[in-house]
Amino acid sequence: MRDKILIVDDERDIVSMLKDYFAFQGYDVMTAGSGLEAVKKAEGQPDLILLDINMPDMDGLEVCRRIRDFVCCPILFLTARIEDSDKIAGFGMGGDDYIVKPFSIEELGARVSAHLRRERRKMDSPRVQFDDRAAIDYTARCVYSDGEAVPLARKEFDIIELLFRHRGQVFSKERIYELVWGYDSEGDSSVVAEHIRRIRGKFEAAGMKPFIETVWGVGYRWI
Repeated sequence: MRDKILIVDDERDIVSMLKDYFAFQGYDVMTAGSGLEAVKKAEGQPDLILLDINMPDMDGLEVCRRIRDFVCCPILFLTARIEDSDKIAGFGMGGDDYIVKPFSIEELGARVSAHLRRERRKMDSPRVQFDDRAAIDYTARCVYSDGEAVPLARKEFDIIELLFRHRGQVFSKERIYELVWGYDSEGDSSVVAEHIRRIRGKFEAAGMKPFIETVWGVGYRWI
């Protein structure tokens, strides 16, 4: 499957150049010419976002702040100049890197590739430590606390894996039900809340943090 990149910049020439370059490199490319359009396009869950900071309707920092609740991919800011205070603000909003204009397109391509490789390594690792005391093992389909396995039902682990692999992204009960139980399953999404209640109870019994946060009126996310 090809990686999908979202390019956000109000300068059409830059967008066109970057789109042609990354398409030639084998990426699927989406584009947005404004902050508002970027927020909408980000719902398509790109694998990486190139985000210009200086845009007229909504700057890149505000875009980053708005989408970080449902997008967990790397966000690389594009900017004409950068001060340390701007970097701190950007990283605080959830940005991952800065590219200063004018930039070498080859260097930009290398940075994009490096960030995507890093994301794949994180996802492909069979066992991932996510807390000082806790880890998840995809191969064993188990969560460990202080080296001890937490007893989990199959669907409970499926929910944990879904939310953990998309950390920070909010999923509605309906969407979790579709992804874990399947579109054709008999039943309804009300079972999701009960499974998450059980997961939290088991985590608490194991001395773990809750990790799954309720976003009221929206759904759940891994924090």
